[in-house]
Amino acid sequence: METGIRTGALAPGDALPAVRALAAELAVSPATVAKAYQELRQRGLVVTAGRHGTRVRPRPPVATRRAMLMPPPLPGARNLSSGQPDSRLLPPLGPHLAALAAEIGPPSGYAASAVLPELADAARARLAADGVPAGEITVTGGALDGIERLLAAHLRPGDAVAVEDPGWANLLDLVAALGLRAIGVPVDDDGPTEPGARAALAAGARALIVTSRAQSPTGAAVSADRAAALRTLLAGRADLLLIEDDHAAELARVPLHSLAGATPAWAFVRSVSKPYGPDLRLAVLAGDEATVARVAGRAQVGAGWVSTVLQRLVLALWRDPATADLVRLAGESYERRRDGLVAALAARGLAAHGRTGINVWVPVPDETVAVTALRDAGWSVAPGALNRIAAAPGIRITVSSLDEADLAPFADAVERAVRPAGPAPFTA
Repeated sequence: METGIRTGALAPGDALPAVRALAAELAVSPATVAKAYQELRQRGLVVTAGRHGTRVRPRPPVATRRAMLMPPPLPGARNLSSGQPDSRLLPPLGPHLAALAAEIGPPSGYAASAVLPELADAARARLAADGVPAGEITVTGGALDGIERLLAAHLRPGDAVAVEDPGWANLLDLVAALGLRAIGVPVDDDGPTEPGARAALAAGARALIVTSRAQSPTGAAVSADRAAALRTLLAGRADLLLIEDDHAAELARVPLHSLAGATPAWAFVRSVSKPYGPDLRLAVLAGDEATVARVAGRAQVGAGWVSTVLQRLVLALWRDPATADLVRLAGESYERRRDGLVAALAARGLAAHGRTGINVWVPVPDETVAVTALRDAGWSVAPGALNRIAAAPGIRITVSSLDEADLAPFADAVERAVRPAGPAPFTA
């Protein structure tokens, strides 16, 4: 079956045969087939879909033909499904790379330390300005890489992880690929709900992952009141790993209300990809001494370190006032487009969520109908099924490809897609 997934004979979403039917076809016992299905589930290749049986995951952790995972937009369609920042608003890297080439000189050998001391000092200062205690620092190859290293260092296959629902599709896929069990925590505009987090802890969650701001796909941001409630709930939980993801950082345009330190084992991960460019695969990871030591120690016996050239480039971007101005202007632009779209949808009687970040989440009665209707109208959006565990259906719209002049016509298209006109009445 893994070969079928890899080659495309089994596509994402395809149903696997019933256990007894396949056992009869292969002349093996049903227990043998059930065990194979269990291993496929533990490795994140398939998912049990209740009455719909067992199906191939939308994004199984095995290299496949990318066209199988999500069909490309129709020719001429506007792509609002990428989840990527607006490339027009990213700071230029050329001048900084040229300056680094002159500064670094001949190629150096293996890094003596995983983190450049000057980058660590700058990261501590930036985190401290947001109220995050950052005595211990390391760097990873992006936010998801940091989260993977944290989960692998603290948990074992079969352990339960509390994740936001709806939440980041890549994270849900990662949890499945690690053989962990995801427990969904409902999200509103102020972040993960306290009752939802409480229920996840009661269900045995060994880790809780919270997006501080610009939550994907809803745009939620943890408010001061929500942070206080979650801190009270989590206080002293020595059996729980708390992970905070602040991937939007300077783009978020709202204050950070961090949970850092609420539990003895905690980590705060801040990526540079959204503000400075997706190709800059670097995230700063702060946390308690033991947690950071585990992540850094595991890296030492594996990848070793994040490129010091990349670390120097990020440091140069942080130190450049012109780059800071560009990031501020980008955040303002996303805010206008995001808030404008939410307001335009509200004017048409459609609920939408998007307090921060680059995405807007629109609840819909039927994702397939809405996505198909918008595609036919020339707009490509992402189905919410990739982001959901038990949450209600929705579509995710990335505003980075929308200009302000597009907001009204696109909102009209969403209205038609969500509330299509019924058939014309029959007349004799």
